[in-house]
Amino acid sequence: MNQGNEHIREILEQIAQGTLSAEEGYTRLKLAPFEDLGYAKVDHHRPVRQGAAEVIYGASKTKEQMEGIVHSLLLHCPENILITRLSAESADYLSKRFDLFYDDISKIGIVNRREHVTAKGSIVVATGGTSDIPVAEEAALTAETLGNRIVRLYDVGVAGLHRLLSNLEVIGGANAIIAVAGMEGALASVIGGLSDCPVIGVPTSVGYGASFQGVSALLSMLNSCASGVSVVNIDNGFGAGYLASMINHIGG
Repeated sequence: MNQGNEHIREILEQIAQGTLSAEEGYTRLKLAPFEDLGYAKVDHHRPVRQGAAEVIYGASKTKEQMEGIVHSLLLHCPENILITRLSAESADYLSKRFDLFYDDISKIGIVNRREHVTAKGSIVVATGGTSDIPVAEEAALTAETLGNRIVRLYDVGVAGLHRLLSNLEVIGGANAIIAVAGMEGALASVIGGLSDCPVIGVPTSVGYGASFQGVSALLSMLNSCASGVSVVNIDNGFGAGYLASMINHIGG
């Protein structure tokens, strides 16, 4: 049972046991959909609707705003509060107030991180090159936080195709694959032609001038001739990790 449903169940059980009045229970449920902090409306019903707590997008938020949002989320979801695009300065501030895991490569922060696996299958995260790892780690840590086993295949781009082909068994055992690549973005098409599971292409802004900060890779992935390849936005590791988690949890 996800944490949002568990919260509602606890309220109903307390009412049934007489330890909570119907009026008090109603008040709690009434406040459950969201909490208005003035600068943010924190969505506490996100776990009920989607199975995972609201994720904090750290870019452009002040460290004080993020602190308030974390406090609000922790009242309903005591662990694995995910913060993306978190600056080192804000991470330092939050780490003094919460139990914060911070990865300075992906800029991912996780409050009260707890390892847990809720899906049977695995997700492969592959990169064309080492320069794509920051985006890949955003995807990998997002999916891990959402309860998935992750297999990392880094620097297996088409410039040295034998590196990818040496991992065919790993590719064949995945429930979803995230292909992260800049330059011409060919990795997604190649993996799509080798696997029987959904492939999520993540174009990155890695590349020389004519790559147009990832637009070249984006268009290549969108025009993939391999079936079963979908594409998220440029550098959107979080979106890919979230979608792969949803795929991996189907029927689990």
